Amino acid sequence: MQNTVSSPNSTSSQDGHAVADFRERLSPSLWTLASAAIVAPMVTLVFVRIEPAVSLGLGAIAAIVVIALLIAGSPVVEVRDGVLRAGKARIEVEHLGDPVALAGEEAKAARGVDLDPRGWYLVRGGIDGVVLVPNTDPDDPVTSWTISIRTPDRLAAAVLRAQAMPRSRGR
Repeated sequence: MQNTVSSPNSTSSQDGHAVADFRERLSPSLWTLASAAIVAPMVTLVFVRIEPAVSLGLGAIAAIVVIALLIAGSPVVEVRDGVLRAGKARIEVEHLGDPVALAGEEAKAARGVDLDPRGWYLVRGGIDGVVLVPNTDPDDPVTSWTISIRTPDRLAAAVLRAQAMPRSRGR
């Protein structure tokens, strides 16, 4: 599946509407999608005694529906208008500390043994990179955000850029 990542310098479109500084859909890996396609022969085998031709069609439809649901249900990580959005959660970047981009063994430890029990997580299997962002809001019980991401360096840079941008009035 493809990642949707905007250009690092994008801040507003020609019509004046803000666009994402960073956007990536955490779509399932190809291995997960191929595994989901196993639904097709299973459904076909269930209905083959009724009508073989119909069972093939039902199997194909079932596999397409399962794969479409996996893709549609994938969370999006985005930095836009001074807000970090990860799935359904959001936090203004002014409440965040300096992000740390991790990969390899460091990312594995951050998702496992070093996971902050008071933190917020968006962790996905099959995605190696992780960004750790401390939460500096004293009123928030969540101490950090741990986000799985395929391009951790780009997300960390987008958070830092958003923190450096002056906030627009009326927000």
